[in-house]
Amino acid sequence: MNAVTRDEARTGNTSMRAMRSTDLEAVMQIETAAYPYPWTAGIFRDCLLAGHGCWVLERSNGDIIGYGVLSAGAGEAHVLNICVAPWQQGHGHGRHLMQRLIDLARWHRAERVFLEVRPSNPVAQRLYESLGFNEIGRRPNYYPDHNGRREDAIVMAMELLPPEG
Repeated sequence: MNAVTRDEARTGNTSMRAMRSTDLEAVMQIETAAYPYPWTAGIFRDCLLAGHGCWVLERSNGDIIGYGVLSAGAGEAHVLNICVAPWQQGHGHGRHLMQRLIDLARWHRAERVFLEVRPSNPVAQRLYESLGFNEIGRRPNYYPDHNGRREDAIVMAMELLPPEG
């Protein structure tokens, strides 16, 4: 089974599966709880329609606790969105989601993966660094902030090496 056709990859009491349009209400509850400037349901719907890698992490009872969106093409992949419900953070779910997105990028034969992260999110920065991402630049005034100003984005990238073996 490969990263695109595999319906579930079990880890503990959670499973990973492809996002469906019927998941958007639960995804939006997490998105609005986690971010002061959340994506809209329309953005998620467009990502599904465009065929981006959209995955959800759910508990054994069916509750969605996180999701990730990856765009891949032309030898590159871009993590567009990744989020774990605020009440489920700190349990390794973000790492699990990122590893799935990285696997998906490899499946698409991407040579590198990019993402942006807020400077004010050091927890996410440490996670990405621990997975092999490095800062490669900044996007000035990329994110809105709650003070009516803008916050830069740290651009990070990870080179994907061929699998060992």
